Amino acid sequence: MEVKSNSDLKVPLLLPSNSGDVTVPQSVHDNDKKIRTIMFRIRGIECASCASSVETALGKLTGVESVMVSALQGQAVVRYVPELIAARSVKDTVEAAGFEVDEFPDQEIAVCRLKIKGMACTSCSESAERALSLVNGVKKAVVGLALEEAKVHYDPNLTNTGLIIEAIEAAGFGANLINTGNDINRVKLKLEGINSVGELTFIKSSLDSTRGVNDVEINSKENMVTISYDPDFTGPRSLIYCIQEASHGPTLYTATLYVPPRQRETEQQIENQMYRNQILWSCLFSVPVFILSMVLPILPPYGKWLENKLYNMLTVGMLLRWILCTPVQFVVGRRFYVGAYHALRRRSANMDVLVALGTNAAYFYSVYIVIKGLVSASFEGEDFFETSAMLISFILLGKYLEVVAKGKTSDALAKLTDLAPDTACLLTMGGDGNVISETEISTQLIQRNDVIKVVPGAKVPVDGVVINGQSHVNESMITGEARPVAKRPGDKVIGGTMNENGCLLVKGTHVGSETALSQIVQLVEAAQLARAPVQKLADQISRFFVPMVVVAAFITWLGWFIPGEAGVYPKRWIPNGMDAFELALQFGISVLVVACPCALGLATPTAVMVATGKGASQGVLIKGGNALETAHKIKTVVFDKTGTLTFGKPVVVSAVLFSSMPMEEFCDIATAAEANSEHPIAKSVVEHAKKLRHKYGSQTEPITETKDFQVHPGAGVSLQVGEKKVQVGNRRLMQSFGVPLGTAVEEYIAEHEEKARTCVLVAIDGSVAGAFAVTDPVKPEAGRVVSFLHSMSISTIMVTGDNWATATAIAKEVGIDNVYAEIDPLGKADKIKDLQMKGMTVAMVGDGINDSPALVAANVGMAIGAGTDVAIEAADIVLIKSNLEDVITAIDLSRKTISRIRLNYVWALGYNVLGMPIAAGILFPFTGIRLPPWLAGACMAASSLSVVCSSLLLQLYRKPLHAQDA
Repeated sequence: MEVKSNSDLKVPLLLPSNSGDVTVPQSVHDNDKKIRTIMFRIRGIECASCASSVETALGKLTGVESVMVSALQGQAVVRYVPELIAARSVKDTVEAAGFEVDEFPDQEIAVCRLKIKGMACTSCSESAERALSLVNGVKKAVVGLALEEAKVHYDPNLTNTGLIIEAIEAAGFGANLINTGNDINRVKLKLEGINSVGELTFIKSSLDSTRGVNDVEINSKENMVTISYDPDFTGPRSLIYCIQEASHGPTLYTATLYVPPRQRETEQQIENQMYRNQILWSCLFSVPVFILSMVLPILPPYGKWLENKLYNMLTVGMLLRWILCTPVQFVVGRRFYVGAYHALRRRSANMDVLVALGTNAAYFYSVYIVIKGLVSASFEGEDFFETSAMLISFILLGKYLEVVAKGKTSDALAKLTDLAPDTACLLTMGGDGNVISETEISTQLIQRNDVIKVVPGAKVPVDGVVINGQSHVNESMITGEARPVAKRPGDKVIGGTMNENGCLLVKGTHVGSETALSQIVQLVEAAQLARAPVQKLADQISRFFVPMVVVAAFITWLGWFIPGEAGVYPKRWIPNGMDAFELALQFGISVLVVACPCALGLATPTAVMVATGKGASQGVLIKGGNALETAHKIKTVVFDKTGTLTFGKPVVVSAVLFSSMPMEEFCDIATAAEANSEHPIAKSVVEHAKKLRHKYGSQTEPITETKDFQVHPGAGVSLQVGEKKVQVGNRRLMQSFGVPLGTAVEEYIAEHEEKARTCVLVAIDGSVAGAFAVTDPVKPEAGRVVSFLHSMSISTIMVTGDNWATATAIAKEVGIDNVYAEIDPLGKADKIKDLQMKGMTVAMVGDGINDSPALVAANVGMAIGAGTDVAIEAADIVLIKSNLEDVITAIDLSRKTISRIRLNYVWALGYNVLGMPIAAGILFPFTGIRLPPWLAGACMAASSLSVVCSSLLLQLYRKPLHAQDA
């Protein structure tokens, strides 16, 4: 039996009459009042009187709009105004009436995604996360540093996105709303021809009365309307037509789809431009300061004029350096002051604090030198204006390069987003199936069940089913499968894939956010936002890193200043033009600015971003950092059999005659007998019999007259075809009808049962005329994958509900030694728990609903992409193209990513562990080498850049099995 859509599975086969059940939208607006609907079950309702008493009790509550209770099913539907009454009060009232409440949604949880600006390191992301968690009504908040985004789960009864954004801004960061969870099946339209608020109200009422419209929000300032709708009943194009139909009199209303600019790319371009401008302004002043302080003084003929005294000991060079450095310190460097202020206000410290402390120390000490020179006729001192200016310039340059590199970490996601075409060719079909017209429309206006024409070389705009035409479609951009896939009527196509050589007519089944491409993008975005457990190391270090650096810098200053004043080290160690205080200050500033918490914070999220994006482009969807990290520890992979190691679709591999009957007549009888059966094996027999009949070139009409059809569960079918009595089934059916099995038949059955094949015997008039051998073929790559897993020191196990003979034969064929057969779904989960109790990290690979408990129980669940939605939902990793080689890809990518993260930590910690002692002057007494503050700042910037570039090397990842084959 074919299922037309997933929604068919949710409709009961038998609906009780007058049950009182109603279907209601989840959220509607009546007269601008926000009304919510909750559904729950009530235990203890035995009659209509009970239902009536509950309705009466709830109806008395202020804020309850309507109540309906089904006495038959014990289900209640309550519509209420959340501003007037809490959902909890509804539950309490029912319980107070003496009934028990089940399946009650304790709270409605909404989700929103925010773009957060101004985060520099892990300390910043932790502060933003903490600020979000303190908002009343926020249940969970996750902030991604590399992605610069936050995902917030909140109770809309207690807070809203405006308050959440205010909390972020109060913590010192910028925030913009990217989207909310309610944006699915929501469209925003720009209205034209509107002259008054009354017309907007009229349009709103017209839309509200349209079937399938759940919610309408009007923005009168911008003449925009936002509509939430049910895609089963309407869509963007129908809504635009509805608005046009609302026109009355001379007024003509028009609506166009509003497509907001791509926020992530726009934000990235703005950030790049901002850093570029800051660097240019900084260099405009810093380069002259550098020349005046470091270049001209060593060129006596050209630098003499800088030593000319203006007043007392104040020279021309000092004044010029002060004038040029001040804009860099306070205008260009303002971002560091703002960041440091907000960090200290949050009682935390970040990179901005270190930079502000270091540059302020250099700048204000230099100002002290200038003032001292101005008021003293004998004072001599060296200013460090070039240190402050050059330090800020180098840090900004490093941040700019880091931002550019970070933008490349999400390249894979951007490529996925760009796959969908902008326009599509919509066909208007007549009642006879002929094409009436063709119209080019925006892809975003396509609705479910639209018929789209896809010409050769064009991309498929949405997910759908081919209804006409044949072609080959390149699906490599979605599944990673290099070979084009043949498509004919009835085959599914994926939005974003490329049609190669034939014209296809495609009926849209999934549009907008429901398409496979949209789901993949959402999964990858969620994975990039999720924090991997290995990130905890950086989080722990970041909490005390900055205070430790400040203390280290102060100790460094004391360690050089006090011995210098006391004459512990030789005076010749102090460079010309400096004293002990200035030398100590330079060492202290260098320690402050060489330490970089940013590199530690970027070590994990940048690698996870690149890996999840790369995995998606290779056909492996990793749902989060936790799955990515756990996969590298896998020591055992448990495979389901049907649909995982095998194709899950029976095919006939052998057909033999045991009588003198012609093959075409035998095929006709088998086809007639099995045509009425819905069993998968019967379908495979019919398909193979038709092919054989065609092969033998029979021109006669097949026998179609059948009667006395009877199904024998677990055995087969019996019927009369024409004048012949026919039985088609297994050995048990033959025995029950007294059909003798000769030696040849017994040998045929024994031979094929050893190979895990099912024998379908066809008996005509009391004797076996022939047989078919049916098998669920093993996937060609299964053996190679198992062998490769063994070479990776990973053991393999097969767990299946099939019989032991079939399971053992399949396991032997693919090379699996450990087999557990005849196990139910919960037994599979128990078997995985047993393996985990032995200390193994277990991955489960499955495809069906019966695998979902095991997928959840495993450390890492891997779902075959062609499997059920339930299995895919339960899994941690989804193998889009159902190729078992991607099990190896997922594990290998995880190992490579964790290895890269560890290398990133080596880079990040290495810079700090080696850089801080050198900046503190540990080499100076022995070699005379010291790290000037401006050079220390350059090293700090280089550490973040090196970590990001290290993560970007994951873009070069290649599948191990393909690489080996090549």
